[in-house]
Amino acid sequence: MLLPSEHDYEYELNVVADDIDEMGHVNNAVYLKWVQAAVQHQWYRLAPKDVASAHLWVALKHEISYLHPAFLDDHVVVQVVLEKLQGARAFYKTLINHGDEVLAEVRSCWCCLDASSRKPVRIARDIISRFLAPDPEGHC
Repeated sequence: MLLPSEHDYEYELNVVADDIDEMGHVNNAVYLKWVQAAVQHQWYRLAPKDVASAHLWVALKHEISYLHPAFLDDHVVVQVVLEKLQGARAFYKTLINHGDEVLAEVRSCWCCLDASSRKPVRIARDIISRFLAPDPEGHC
């Protein structure tokens, strides 16, 4: 598991029947659905309402390592950490856990869009500070 900090976000859920595939465990595509839900929940939890509604996030890339399967009724915790922002792009590490077991590790890149123009936009520094701990040199 990642070491928790005030900037991390945990999204909890229980595996339901619709998540299960013909092999009897959670379908791989469901893991990505959980990552998207967790990232978006973090955004709406930490960003002011006016800022959150003025921006959209789209996934540009996901790299996922499936380590262990999840099964019906498992309680899953999706742990989201924003590692860095670069222009309009945000880079996340997400762990999907069942108890102490890491089920999947995901690296993803997202792009922030202006909700009206649908064009990439940078997030203001004061908003960034809600998601990222400052580095030792005092930068966001």
